[in-house]
Parts: sequence; C-alpha cells; structure tokens
Amino acid sequence: MKITLDQDKCVASGQCVMAAPDVFDQRDEDGIAVLLTSTPGDTDADDVHHAAAVCPAVAIRVQD
Repeated sequence: MKITLDQDKCVASGQCVMAAPDVFDQRDEDGIAVLLTSTPGDTDADDVHHAAAVCPAVAIRVQD
C-alpha cells in the first residue's frame, strides 16, 4: 500500500487524523494534513481506506 496526500487540496478538516491517527497528523500552524508514513503496515489498511473515503477534499490517494 502506498499513500499520497495532496496538501494543496487539503482543507484541514482533520477527518484523516481521526480515521487513521498512526498514519496522518496535522501541522500546528494551519491544520493541513501530513503523512507520518507513506507506506503503512497491513494493520492500518482499513483505517487508511476509511480516511481517504471521508476526506472532504479528496486529497488522499491509496494504491494497494
């Protein structure tokens, strides 16, 4: 699994952080999402797919 996050599209809603806190975080200064890892383990797969699905800006892409 590989994740890409388009920070230019991110609207800082925090949905990804709530869905997959081991994979996503937010910058303190503006709330824009950041990837903690672009290749998470299999145990995070469901959470990552959920994070991509709930992202209001469609800023997260997941390649399995």
